[in-house]
Amino acid sequence: MWLVWLGVILIGLKLAQIAVFADLSWWWIALPFALAFVWFQIEERLGLDRKKAIDDVEKAKRERIRKAFGRKTVIRIRK
Repeated sequence: MWLVWLGVILIGLKLAQIAVFADLSWWWIALPFALAFVWFQIEERLGLDRKKAIDDVEKAKRERIRKAFGRKTVIRIRK
């Protein structure tokens, strides 16, 4: 994601005609977006995006259980 933000910043600097960025080729401005696209494709093919989503769901589940029962609550089973 930081590559996308870098691209946005470079576009802003180029359009504002700031110092060396005014003379910088648009290819250099587009490069972070191309690299971000490649990275997102690699991440998707390796399944890293799904792993992150599953980890987030598991974390939310553990937090929900912790809030429901509290840290010091002991579950007792009656016979």
